[in-house]
Amino acid sequence: MACSIVQFCSFQDLQSARDFLFPELRQETPGALRRDPSKSSNWEDDSWGAWEETESQEPEEEGNTSKTQKNSWLQECVLSLSPTSDLMVIAREQKAAFLVPKWKHGDKGKEEMQFAVGWSGSLSVEEGEYVTSALCIPLASQKRSSTGRPDWTCIVVGFTSGYVRFYTESGVLLLAQLLNEDKVLQLKCRTYEIPRHPGVTEQNEELSILYPAAIVTIDGFSLFQSLRACRNQVAKAAASGNENIQPPPLAYKKWGLQDIDTIVDHASIGIMTLSPFDQMKTASVIGGINAAIKNSPPAMSQYITVGSSPFTGFFYALEGSTQPLLSHVALAVASKLTSALFSAASGWLGWKSRNDEETVQKQKPKMEPATPLAVRFGLPDSRRHGESICLSPCNTLAAVTDDFGRVILLDVTRGIAIRMWKGYRDAQIGWIQIVEDLHERVPEKGDLSPFGNTQGPSRVAQFLVIYAPRRGILEVWNTQQGPRVGAFNVGKHCRLLYPGYKIMGLNNVTSQSWQPQTYQICLVDPVSASVKTVTVPFHLALSDKKSERAKDLHLVKKLAALLKTKSPGLDSFEKEIKELIIDIKYPATKRQALESILASERLSFSCLRNVTQTLMDTLKNQELESVDEGLLQLCASKLKLLNLYESVCQLNSLDFHSDTPFSDNDLAVLLRLDDKELAKLWALLEKYKQENTKTTVRFSEDTDGVLPVKTFLEYLEYEKDVLSIKKISEEEYVALGSFFFWKCLHGESSTEDMCHTLESAGLSPQQLLSLLLSVWLSKEKDILDKPQSVCCLHTMLSLLSKMKVAIDDTWDSQSVSPWWQQMRMACIQSENNGAALLSAHVGHSVAAQMSNSATDKKFSQTVLGADPEALTDSWEALSLDTEYWKLLLKQLEDCLTLQTLLHSKASPSTAKVSSLQTEPLPRLSVKKLLEGGKGGVADSVAKWIFKQDLNPELLKYANQEKNAENPDEPKEDLLRLAYEQFPCSLELDVLHAHCCWEYVVQWNKDPEEARFLVRSIEHLKHILNAHIQNGISLMMWNTFLVKRFSAATYLMDKVGKSPKDRLCRRDVGMSDTAMTSFLGSCLDLLQTSLEADISRDEMQVPVLDTEDAWLSVEGPISIVELALEQKPIHYPLVEHHSVLCSILYAAMHFSLKSVKPLALFDSKGKNAFFKDLTSIQLLPSGEMDPNFISIRQQFLLKVVSAAVQAQHSVTKDKDPSEAAVTTHERDHDWPALAVALAHHLQVGEDVIRRHYVGELYNYGADLLGEEAILQVHDKEVLASQLLVLTGQRLAHALFHTQTKEGMELLARLPPTLCTWLKAMNPQDLQNTDMPIAATAKLVHKVIELLPERHGQYSLALHLIEAVEAMATL
Repeated sequence: MACSIVQFCSFQDLQSARDFLFPELRQETPGALRRDPSKSSNWEDDSWGAWEETESQEPEEEGNTSKTQKNSWLQECVLSLSPTSDLMVIAREQKAAFLVPKWKHGDKGKEEMQFAVGWSGSLSVEEGEYVTSALCIPLASQKRSSTGRPDWTCIVVGFTSGYVRFYTESGVLLLAQLLNEDKVLQLKCRTYEIPRHPGVTEQNEELSILYPAAIVTIDGFSLFQSLRACRNQVAKAAASGNENIQPPPLAYKKWGLQDIDTIVDHASIGIMTLSPFDQMKTASVIGGINAAIKNSPPAMSQYITVGSSPFTGFFYALEGSTQPLLSHVALAVASKLTSALFSAASGWLGWKSRNDEETVQKQKPKMEPATPLAVRFGLPDSRRHGESICLSPCNTLAAVTDDFGRVILLDVTRGIAIRMWKGYRDAQIGWIQIVEDLHERVPEKGDLSPFGNTQGPSRVAQFLVIYAPRRGILEVWNTQQGPRVGAFNVGKHCRLLYPGYKIMGLNNVTSQSWQPQTYQICLVDPVSASVKTVTVPFHLALSDKKSERAKDLHLVKKLAALLKTKSPGLDSFEKEIKELIIDIKYPATKRQALESILASERLSFSCLRNVTQTLMDTLKNQELESVDEGLLQLCASKLKLLNLYESVCQLNSLDFHSDTPFSDNDLAVLLRLDDKELAKLWALLEKYKQENTKTTVRFSEDTDGVLPVKTFLEYLEYEKDVLSIKKISEEEYVALGSFFFWKCLHGESSTEDMCHTLESAGLSPQQLLSLLLSVWLSKEKDILDKPQSVCCLHTMLSLLSKMKVAIDDTWDSQSVSPWWQQMRMACIQSENNGAALLSAHVGHSVAAQMSNSATDKKFSQTVLGADPEALTDSWEALSLDTEYWKLLLKQLEDCLTLQTLLHSKASPSTAKVSSLQTEPLPRLSVKKLLEGGKGGVADSVAKWIFKQDLNPELLKYANQEKNAENPDEPKEDLLRLAYEQFPCSLELDVLHAHCCWEYVVQWNKDPEEARFLVRSIEHLKHILNAHIQNGISLMMWNTFLVKRFSAATYLMDKVGKSPKDRLCRRDVGMSDTAMTSFLGSCLDLLQTSLEADISRDEMQVPVLDTEDAWLSVEGPISIVELALEQKPIHYPLVEHHSVLCSILYAAMHFSLKSVKPLALFDSKGKNAFFKDLTSIQLLPSGEMDPNFISIRQQFLLKVVSAAVQAQHSVTKDKDPSEAAVTTHERDHDWPALAVALAHHLQVGEDVIRRHYVGELYNYGADLLGEEAILQVHDKEVLASQLLVLTGQRLAHALFHTQTKEGMELLARLPPTLCTWLKAMNPQDLQNTDMPIAATAKLVHKVIELLPERHGQYSLALHLIEAVEAMATL
């Protein structure tokens, strides 16, 4: 293994984060931003504070500079990534973006982690402050059941104002701290690490903050507790609205650094204890030869700074002084309403107005004075200026960069520079610490050190990682004086991140049980939008003399190149491979080389076997102590597999053909079936094959029964001398089974030899049976085309059953055999029902054959004086197993019939087909039907009926006896066969109920398909049992209809008329035409429910039976069972809803205006709407307010007028949309419906009837008017209304035509009649082209209806004379 760089994460949309932080780099294309909308869908535009900012574009001549800036923008940002990779912060000036990881499917289909923006916005609070440093610190969970992941991650941000603020992952400010009025230069953290040696001082957790002339360290334990408390209090405050929060105090130390010019970066080494010699040396250097020395060496905290004068400074602070408590802490949380920050009691933070600015300044706490700390010594180099320092994980070394392009390695303990690298200007540095894996250690003879065997302590190696952005190269160096072990070209615009800490909040107890997944170093590449990490194997830290692994790795690389490039046909090819693998020393590397050879697709079988055999011989010739047992076992197992592969290939290549003739009679004997049963079986399979034929693409190279040796070795493995099959996919399992058995099933290979070979190789009969069945069940099409394969399967199954461990002789005879149960389970789970049925017949036959032979054997023993009960036990066992086989055969036959029906080809239809009807139906298996509940069969058939869109009447017709005169269509024939197989599950009411539910479910997916809901109601009406009908209608109403129905009601009541398409789509979720049909279907549903409620008392609750073969069915409760559990409806409440639905439907259907449906009801009526239809509500009763009755009457008269107009209007240019009205809408008798509504709305029914008669005559439908007159009770009032209509007709004929004869006739009429005719307004007539004979007939009808004492009777007589006179003209 060599050093490598691996990508472990990517960015979902890094460009959008750049555009937010750098608005001047934003690119805009005409019309839209140049970014993928699918990737940035979760970015909230409201949270981007300066998204609308506009900046001037760069000139075209500076294109190269602009391009470089667009790639190097990350170098100008403050960047921090949590060690656990669960949060990243990118900040610049005042703005920041918090990125969180999400698992998503990548381009190659695999899941990968991608960083996406979780929060973004401005972090600055005070005017003019910028972000200077940031840290993401994961905090450990306090729960005992924690899995090792952090509880949450805190973001620590330093500002130029001196503030240090702490945030949650969602950007909520927890804590704000002002420790110094200078700007924050750097934030660094140290977390707990278990000491590697007993003499190493245990380090405490801390957060160190660097200022230009001071260092502040906050105790980690105190910070951890304070942050947890603040987070809990913020959550409580957000829930309760209480803003008075007292944050807990923090323990900190503040040191004023002296005798140094400038400080740029620092490293907190931690607590160190001097040895007695170093203690005396230090005391004599500081105090002279007479300096007093304490008995115990003092504990000191060491700090190292880089900058200038001195270039590197070493500070030592004595421990033991009391830690002051930070009493003035500002806490701020986000307000739910304004998302603004409010200040705590100290008043440091918050939105400051100009008037309060001075007050706020006065409230700032007094700065704690810094404890002076002088530099003890340093590396004085007046020309050199330090830029950064990075401490190693073991706290013994530190790497420093300077402005001369050097990287200097410091010995922290001695304070000296021990190594320097040149040519790394603007370098970024980090460390990688690798712990030795004891399993890879190779013991060497004569090595008496504790590291010479696999039981000694693990060694630790440290590598320095240097990223040189000027050259775009990332290097890995072995420290302290080791060589470069890795180099990678990574680009010039990356950022190297080395946090130097892990999870805060652990101690010496919890850290042992936690195994957090943390990274040590990572590289962020903005160009490829990826995050990479560096992996370094431990052996690279070893010296060249000790490391044989380097040579081994070279040989492995050489072997890989050889396998890839050289032609395998050459004679020297195999020899070179053998030499390379023998020269490799390390067993682990040798194993890796052997696995790469065996995984090569270019090597022949003989080459693989020879190489493996050579390696095994070489291992056997070595001394036992130096031989790796694992490698030896690997070689032996691979050789066994290669030998098995060779044997199977030889058997499959033999020219073997069985000479035994095959006939249907032989097959019947073999399957123990008579001729009639066999003919029925083949007829069933023939129908199944016809309907289940699928067009598949088959390539010439796809040959069954052929398996490459590489694939064969990947599928099988030896474990402790037992051959087993690895966990592979179903397709791979079938491929392996085809390699073993496909030739045998076709009669082209010896079945006996194959079984013997596989048994001797160590494969168990159970595995062989599983492989055999997987091949048989997956190759259904080929098997059905070649019935001879049934005989081969019978032979193969007989041989497998006779193997030693297949069927245990000691098995309890009264129990079920696990061997046959395994086969039955495979048939039950298979979706290829044709092949499953054939294999079940074969299994039944072989089982019966073996049981009979066992019976004969026991019978002979009984005759010879054996146990007399043995025969009885045998027959019991035979009976029990046989019953299971018979049950399975019946289930498979039923399932096959149902599968044939569901996959029958649809007849070509001219009607519009919805995309929902083109979705393929799932394949069935016995297992699916057993787990689908009692309604599983009916549900499957209902899906097929929906797909075919069959008429409900056809279901009833197919259930009747077959008529010889009218032969069935194939579709009806298959449906009749399904009825015969499932007489209970497909009972007509049950099937109609499931069809009803299926159609309404599909309608709910696409409400525009109104015909689905219409068809659903049709199926509901075909249900004969009122109990089922009541339950289904109630479930449909509650689940799918009432919500949309209420939305439609409130919408129409709001707009006061028939709403437009846009409003319907917005509020109800469908178009206006679909909503009209929807309301009509709702009316039909409610009417059906009312009818069912009347009939249900006369009917008994149906008993839902199940076929004997399917009594063990389990699963969800069926739709019919749910329907029978529904409560009976409250008839008046349903009737009340039916009235409202009729009103809505009429208003939508006729596009009525000035209609507010709810205004027709009083408060009681309104409150009762949309309640549970089974509940008892307070409904309107007694006399209604006349105002309501007047409004209702006006509405009903509108409906009648619109209905007559729609039927008898003479307008020729109708709206094309009116032709799209569905059939069930045209079938409504609107006048009768209006009369029924009048009865419920307490409106005079006779008023509606009279108005209807008048409208009919008004539109010229005199014949219908005469029929409608019979239903009117008050004929005298009607006659008065018709008299006016007659006058309008005569007035139009006399005054509007103005013929000479008409004028003469007008002069002869009585003056009274003339005056009355002139008062008539013919414009109210809708049909003015009525013949005078029809008007005469109408006048005579009026005379019949008017009593002689009526005041207008004489006027009617004059009209008769006028009409007769006009008829003679």
